[in-house]
Amino acid sequence: MPRWFTRRIVPVGLAVALAALAACTSSSANEGASGSGTCTPAAVPTLTFAAYSTPREVYDAKIIPAFKAMWKDKTGVEPQFFESYTGSTTQAQNVVNGSGADVVALSLAPDVQTIENAGLITHDWTDAPDKGMVSSSVVVFDVRPGNPKNIVDWNDLAQPGTGLLTPDPAQSGGARWNLVSLWGSAMRGDVPGITKDDQAGATGLLQDVVGNVISFDSSARTSIQNFEGGNGDVAITYENEVKTADAAGLPDEAVYPKGSVLIENPVAVVDKNAADHCVTDLANAFVDFLHTKEAKGYYTDTGFLRSTNAELAKKGDPANGYPAIKDLFTVDELGGWDQLDQTLFTDNGIATQAVANAG
Repeated sequence: MPRWFTRRIVPVGLAVALAALAACTSSSANEGASGSGTCTPAAVPTLTFAAYSTPREVYDAKIIPAFKAMWKDKTGVEPQFFESYTGSTTQAQNVVNGSGADVVALSLAPDVQTIENAGLITHDWTDAPDKGMVSSSVVVFDVRPGNPKNIVDWNDLAQPGTGLLTPDPAQSGGARWNLVSLWGSAMRGDVPGITKDDQAGATGLLQDVVGNVISFDSSARTSIQNFEGGNGDVAITYENEVKTADAAGLPDEAVYPKGSVLIENPVAVVDKNAADHCVTDLANAFVDFLHTKEAKGYYTDTGFLRSTNAELAKKGDPANGYPAIKDLFTVDELGGWDQLDQTLFTDNGIATQAVANAG
């Protein structure tokens, strides 16, 4: 893990305090967590839920209310939720540093792995439908109305005088998806002027694009809000962020590059915290619900997210505003996250150095 990754993350102390809302009413809770006793759940359980920033609307307005109603029908008790939303990587570090989340919904698998590596997730979270993923998206360019910069593909973002917005890869999973999408598109020969497997060409493109970034914001949501505030010419972002803006009546306009990575979003129970708070059953039931047909409908209809099925995600739904992607590739097709982290995001990684040189 690069030093800039850990150094710049600030724990959310408030979350630590509020996580106590989910604690057991009995002092035997910790005994139950360690296996030496049985905890006593609170009369009204509270689930502490930590998510990345962009799907806030679908969780807060649709999925959580639907789950609460379902749980009340089943048990007679309506559970409470404490929700927090911020950059995925920041969220993962906050959990490691004690924020107390019982369930996490993050942007990318390495952020869940960070929590697992800290000993807080003890089960195989990928042993679930779709390997633990509940939604997907693609990387697009959010441009000004009418596309005055005539942005078509990744190489256009490298043109001098093009002001870009993308989040900070030290804090945001979306930022890493953006840079992986750029890198993968170049390496696969999708970008005009760069041949397949030309690492020097891909490196130069990434450096030039990152050099045009005028603001590295803390999350994908903050970045898009910055763009909507009038800053920059293009925001590199999730497709669903542009669609959320469109639904709110904002003049955001998406441009789809030829190549894009399949963004896959995982969820997991944080076993240690859920046991400590005596909400393991509730947490597991909530994660199970996120994989149901009902929840998938909310992800699509409210969150503007794509299918977890890669082929369906690639085909899109053109009739309803989800274009097909010419080359939708996966992280595995680029060698997996371990290789990408080594190439791009370690201290000496290409993306890390590009961000540092961009100031």
